[in-house]
Amino acid sequence: MTRACGCLRPYRASGFVVRREQLGDKALVHNYGHGGGGITLSWGSSKLATDLGLQGHGGPVAVIGAGSLGLTTARLVQEAGFPVTIYAAALPPDTTSNVAGGQFFAHRVFARGSATPQFEAQFRRALDYSWRRFQIMVGDDYGIRWLPTYEQASRPEPKLLDSFPPIDRMLSPAEHPFPFESALRYDTLYIETGRFLRQLLRDVHVAGGKVEIRRFATPADIAPLPEKLVFNCTGLGSRELFGDTGMRPARGQLAILLPQPEVRYAAAGPWGYMFPRADGIVLGGTFELDEWSTVPNPATIAEILAAHRLVFGAFRCGA
Repeated sequence: MTRACGCLRPYRASGFVVRREQLGDKALVHNYGHGGGGITLSWGSSKLATDLGLQGHGGPVAVIGAGSLGLTTARLVQEAGFPVTIYAAALPPDTTSNVAGGQFFAHRVFARGSATPQFEAQFRRALDYSWRRFQIMVGDDYGIRWLPTYEQASRPEPKLLDSFPPIDRMLSPAEHPFPFESALRYDTLYIETGRFLRQLLRDVHVAGGKVEIRRFATPADIAPLPEKLVFNCTGLGSRELFGDTGMRPARGQLAILLPQPEVRYAAAGPWGYMFPRADGIVLGGTFELDEWSTVPNPATIAEILAAHRLVFGAFRCGA
């Protein structure tokens, strides 16, 4: 193992927020609370937010936050022809998004039964745009590639979109080497998050965007900004900044192994997940609600490693 790390996902049982409101003389558009789907939904949720905010607007735009939602929002603002300034307390690689596993799969974004039908329709619109946007970015520049994925499952999951995942089918024991009875095989995209965010930030700069390190403690701190349209992409920070008590931290812990270019598939199950990336093999699978510490727990990391040893150490050769 090369390192262990932890991050706090911004989870809301009722789903992420894309909403416009007035803040003094400014229009404020919220775009936060994506749980375990921040990378997956980034382009799509930001598309919903910019469609909501830019209509009828003229002049420069502010984006608060420089994680995946802040950077994709800023890029869409620029693509629409508006100058943008990002205000953030931290930049990649020091953002929560930088620690994400990076599988395109909307994991624990909301709780079934807690979200409205209107939200679920919004969720699918965001997922659809993100799915199409990431596909045209595949390549080394953004660290995005296709990989077959094998999941321990007894039945296929319902498709969230007609085109996602493009290939999925159940495998018999003779068709896979894993030490469990049946596996679901599907194709999806994987994003090397550090490279992705680094390239997005470069794109913002190349397109003339500005970045300013600044913290906001209350909504009143936003008032002095010169921009009349502000996008709030502060993730978990929206709990304190805007009083969203429905926002809860969900800690994820990761064990990172040395890169292994020969590993060209991903795998997941009740024991966790394994995502191969150019910067290392990512092992994870924890989702600890209401845990605020980002310090990885050595006992949990040891459990993650042990669970993966059991699965991969029991491979059936020749399967």
